[in-house]
Amino acid sequence: MSSKDILNLEPKAVWKNFHSITQIPRPSGKKEEIGKFLVDFGKSLGLEAMQDEIGNVLVRKPATSGMENRKSVILQAHMDMVPQKNSDVKHDFEKDPIQTIVDGEWVRANNTTLGADNGIGVAAAMAVLESTDIPHPAIEMFITADEETGMYGAFGLQPDFLQGDILINMDSEDEGELYVGCAGGLDANITFRYKEEEMPADDVAFKVSLTGLKGGHSGVDIHLQRANANKLIFRFLKAAVAEREVRLCSIECGNLRNTIPREGFAVITVPKGNEESLLEAVAEFETLFIEEYKGVEDTIRFTAEKTEKVSGLMPEEVQDDLINAVTACPNGVYRFIDDVPDVVETSNNLAIVSSDGGKIEVKCLIRSSVESRKEELASMIESLFSLAGAKVEFSGDYPGWEPNLESPILKEMTKIYERDFGEAPKIMIIHAGLECGILGRNYPDMDMISFGPTIRFPHSPDEKVNIETVQKFWKYLKATLADIPKK
Repeated sequence: MSSKDILNLEPKAVWKNFHSITQIPRPSGKKEEIGKFLVDFGKSLGLEAMQDEIGNVLVRKPATSGMENRKSVILQAHMDMVPQKNSDVKHDFEKDPIQTIVDGEWVRANNTTLGADNGIGVAAAMAVLESTDIPHPAIEMFITADEETGMYGAFGLQPDFLQGDILINMDSEDEGELYVGCAGGLDANITFRYKEEEMPADDVAFKVSLTGLKGGHSGVDIHLQRANANKLIFRFLKAAVAEREVRLCSIECGNLRNTIPREGFAVITVPKGNEESLLEAVAEFETLFIEEYKGVEDTIRFTAEKTEKVSGLMPEEVQDDLINAVTACPNGVYRFIDDVPDVVETSNNLAIVSSDGGKIEVKCLIRSSVESRKEELASMIESLFSLAGAKVEFSGDYPGWEPNLESPILKEMTKIYERDFGEAPKIMIIHAGLECGILGRNYPDMDMISFGPTIRFPHSPDEKVNIETVQKFWKYLKATLADIPKK
């Protein structure tokens, strides 16, 4: 099917804008083209449009007739997307447009991330700006830059940039749910340094490949018990070093801190004569992984093939310290919220382990809605890797979003949902990071809420957005804007 098939979907105003966004390469860090596109879009409508020094875009639209006495609203989303594809797919996220596919009840991409996170939110805000028949108060479309890599746009926001009274974040991923709180996060940056050793002349090199895992969003999907490629490949390495005299040359596993790693590749050596034994071990671990993750991971592939591409070996002491530390590192859910047992309170994503000739980098993303628990888990990881001889630094600390169950916009949107859809929405706290907590530091009196259509498997090539829920999301947004309380 053609990417333009989405132009036939309803609501056309949203899908038209989403299609336009998919044609602009916008991985995190590449904000110039998408930023200019959004500013030019606002100016083409005769609206006030600007971009701040950090790259955030702001477009202001006056209230429609009769709505001038209502509280003003900020429609907020982020412009960047997570660039993920399987290793056998040819796609350059900095140059190539996203190829969308209408697949039954869903829209997905052609073996890459779709960018519905958060392109649908951006598209909806654009549709409001260009509308001529939607009653609404004064609107600010506020689109942040580089949310996925560290929420840099939200962190860089100046306290006098926004003027609105109510902020509606459109970065949630389950229709029928209203989000009033989220977890904070912290990056752990771990470094081992070493001097490479020469490969013994009679050793044989193999490239070990772990592929076919689902991966996913390290906040939204962390509770689903999916396999983490780092954990599996290092589990194999620990056994192979102990039982088959394997030496580790290099490792490349995971590439984004907020994505559960789906693939891992290691170059190893074994003494000549141990080749068949190694291949047998790889086959045994593949069978083990498939059995252990039956019903969770359906396409695990764990293979090994001979290779000539060997630069040098890690010293045995560094190799062993790395393997032991990664094996022991906490990963996945650490604790659920006591009063809401189905919602994750604290987690860690062992996201990246990567070596480059004398340097190994390990990166984790720690999330928690309780600041002290976030600090506790960070301290555990720091202690573990420090004992292994690594340097541990922390960065990107961002706060959670404290729930306000007395929020006026929460009460209004709850009433509207019950009226229009015949049931009460679920009031939720999300384990993923939303920008509301950061934005609230500069705008502590701003009333905030988050909602969106149903998106599945964000941050992975399986990402898809449900068409029917986009229709409900759009209807709900329009109804909310029409019923914004008076000043």
